[in-house]
Amino acid sequence: MFRDFKIRKQDTLNKSYLKYLRLAQRDIVASYDVSESELNFLIFAYDYEFFTIDHISSAYFYHKLKFGQRILYPLSKRDYIYKYYDKLSPNSYEEAVFDESKMRYRVRYALTQKARLLVQRFYRKVEGIEQINVPS
Repeated sequence: MFRDFKIRKQDTLNKSYLKYLRLAQRDIVASYDVSESELNFLIFAYDYEFFTIDHISSAYFYHKLKFGQRILYPLSKRDYIYKYYDKLSPNSYEEAVFDESKMRYRVRYALTQKARLLVQRFYRKVEGIEQINVPS
């Protein structure tokens, strides 16, 4: 009788939990209102405190306009990304009237707490801490 498979000994393996990566992605995409490409971006941007669209589009190797249309603005509408610093929103009336240097800054975006919790849940599923519920 032949075996179909044999698992290697645990002491010869390092980390092998990435084999559940696709299943964890499918679970998160089915459970939350994000697409797979949006989830991949949230994972990429997880360690940023804030970012500009110029920086993140070049770091993520995505065209700036397409990145905004396909990923950033849809995630922003669903409250996964917010404006960390908006160049058009001065803090006071005096600042709005007298401080012209404010217009030199770019809008900075950041992940919301909702997005950070989603990424943390994804990591727990990949690492086997939380159960993966695969949709059929």
